[in-house]
Amino acid sequence: MKQNVPVSTIMTKNVIKLNSTDDLTKAEKLFKSNNIRHIPVVKGNKIIGMLSYTDLLRISFADAIDDEEEIVDVTVYNMFTIEQVMAKKLVSVSPETTIKAAAEILATKEFHALPVTEGDLLVGILTTTDLIRYLIDQY
Repeated sequence: MKQNVPVSTIMTKNVIKLNSTDDLTKAEKLFKSNNIRHIPVVKGNKIIGMLSYTDLLRISFADAIDDEEEIVDVTVYNMFTIEQVMAKKLVSVSPETTIKAAAEILATKEFHALPVTEGDLLVGILTTTDLIRYLIDQY
């Protein structure tokens, strides 16, 4: 296996993100329409949090809703803001961080995605799925 490969080689660069002013209904639509599980939250260009699909499920019955159904009861979503539900204590990595170092972080923490940043600027996202795909490509 290659040593010292940076996360920039496997991270998602065209990141789907939410603004802090967006609502949870928009978040749910983004999760479902893009088949993703993590969305960084930004204020301007600065990353301020990470919303996971699990965070959304904790406050709703979103997983019980039929994916084909277009009308969803959003009452619960209107009770919370994205900033109230998102994770605020982020661990991020730089594009130069090695894949091994990022994998070690994900293996020891309770989350499954890392924002990739240059300063406060979001430049990508690295998920456990990205790491698994990388591992598969090695064989």
